[in-house]
Amino acid sequence: MCGICGFYSKTNIFSEEELKKMALALSHRGPDANGFFFHDAFALAHLRLSIIDLSVAANQPMTSHNDRYVMVFNGEVYNYKEIEKELKIQNNIFCAKTSSDTEIILEAFSQWGIDFVNKLNGMFAIVIYDKEEKSFSLFRDRLGIKPLYYFYDGTHFAFASELKALKQLHFINKTLTLNPIAINEYLHLGYIPEPDTLYKNIYKFPSGSYGILSHKGLEIKRYWNIHDKISENQITDEHEAKNSLKDLLISSVKYRMISDVPFGTFLSGGIDSSLVTAIAQSINAEPIKTFNIRFNESKYDESPYARAVAKYLQTNHTEYTLTEKDALELIPQLPRIYDEPFADSSAIPTLLVSKMARQQVTMTLSGDGGDELFMGYGAYRWAERLDNPFVKTFRAPIGKTLSILNNRCKRAAHLFEKVQQENMRSHIFSQEQYLFSRTEIKKILHPEFYHDFKLDENPLLKRNLSASEKQSLFDLNYYLKDDLLVKVDRASMHHSLETRVPLLDYRIVEFAYKLHPSLRMNGKTTKYLLKKVLSDYIPESYFNRKKRGFAVPLEKWMKKELKEMVQERLSEEKINLNGILNYAEVVKLKTAFYAGKKSYLYNRLWELMVLQNFIS
Repeated sequence: MCGICGFYSKTNIFSEEELKKMALALSHRGPDANGFFFHDAFALAHLRLSIIDLSVAANQPMTSHNDRYVMVFNGEVYNYKEIEKELKIQNNIFCAKTSSDTEIILEAFSQWGIDFVNKLNGMFAIVIYDKEEKSFSLFRDRLGIKPLYYFYDGTHFAFASELKALKQLHFINKTLTLNPIAINEYLHLGYIPEPDTLYKNIYKFPSGSYGILSHKGLEIKRYWNIHDKISENQITDEHEAKNSLKDLLISSVKYRMISDVPFGTFLSGGIDSSLVTAIAQSINAEPIKTFNIRFNESKYDESPYARAVAKYLQTNHTEYTLTEKDALELIPQLPRIYDEPFADSSAIPTLLVSKMARQQVTMTLSGDGGDELFMGYGAYRWAERLDNPFVKTFRAPIGKTLSILNNRCKRAAHLFEKVQQENMRSHIFSQEQYLFSRTEIKKILHPEFYHDFKLDENPLLKRNLSASEKQSLFDLNYYLKDDLLVKVDRASMHHSLETRVPLLDYRIVEFAYKLHPSLRMNGKTTKYLLKKVLSDYIPESYFNRKKRGFAVPLEKWMKKELKEMVQERLSEEKINLNGILNYAEVVKLKTAFYAGKKSYLYNRLWELMVLQNFIS
């Protein structure tokens, strides 16, 4: 895992000194080595966190055997040994100089060109410079696990693993302006979805895509899209499906255990992390290290379950107790770590568990992706309920009735708002996360900052999906990529820790969307097939319980420990100074929340406070 950055300018406005500043901004991503490359108006830099082949020979930027290509690469490609064998078969004189995946990736590109990316199984952001063509080739992995940002205005181009590096370029920094559409998206979703960022002219490079940057301009094309993998044929045989899934999971975990440094797993005690840990432990001869965060509030504390699973699997388990003091100390650091408004409060425990793990290991496995692939969220049941013809007919009176009942019903009432069908997926997500509806956004923002926005919520597919399947696909395309994976990447890399996600092997993702919906969510049983596989490793009594998720006691903190911060960040002076939010509407939210009339508003207030932290 590493940090990468670089640039190209037709007018040579970028300097060597600025490239070094970009690299310094990413030093947490690669503390083990750094390297730089310059050729004409093109430049590359690399910060290395050594995981495979710890030798100096594997450092980057790396030059191809034929001296034509130079590459910087962030991530891991797990099937590089198989690709190396294929290269040797096709090229008898090929002989690797290192044992790293970096060299194999570069030689595969040199041999096969753009199409080489289809052979890669891993998480990656790759940029390759062609000395002859004077061009950059950029690649991002299928699911968008590894980040890649870029600036482009038609004349000047720059890229980096994180936004903070791009802001080191004077030309970019002096012209930065806020992107109103991104602010609207953030208020609705709690994060800014690809390709947008908080700033105009800076974008998230699309997942599953490659791009060519030359003097002719920038052209971006997709090489993989889950939409293309959803066919009319579905797997319905449970026994066949379970065996296939188990084989894929074992293969994926084995791949992601390839490492020349100590590793462990994040173990919450839930289905996903328990399954990844169980498979990893079944493969490993020695007890693996497992890590967990615990809370003093029993409502949020899953540590007893993690402890029980760790004991059953006989892992070497470590846990850390998250306190309000920890949270208060971390919150002011979030803007610097995440670079954009990011309202997922579970970033706090993720940062702490990453810090704890880094004291013992350099690489971890995580269970991210299980909820989206195998329907583990309550939003999927809401999608089915709201798709019911009766509910569609009587939506308004149902919502009105719920709005005058208790706090829980008042929250649910927002789900019954009248919404355009094309926006239904994002609406369900937003209200399940206690965030602003599109109607509320129009009220909370000043008119000049309000902008409508569209997401790809209803793609054309080869077969019709159920409402829950559509919701799952939305989460895969947006929430997983631009929230959960961003959260884990920034939190782990902030502490120079690599985190791998076995459930997001693209083979497993494609397999999940071939399953009949009943094998993903069977009646009230979520993650049905995943639980069947887990039961081969751990007795069902260990995980047959209500899902909690990696949440923090944010509502309590907002009422007590964070109340002073809320009042300060959302004061009339601060809000009017920025000129983005409508103070009168903010007052209504604060009054209703602190009076106890609408306790579910805590996440909306948290979201506004996070926004103010970025723009003030």
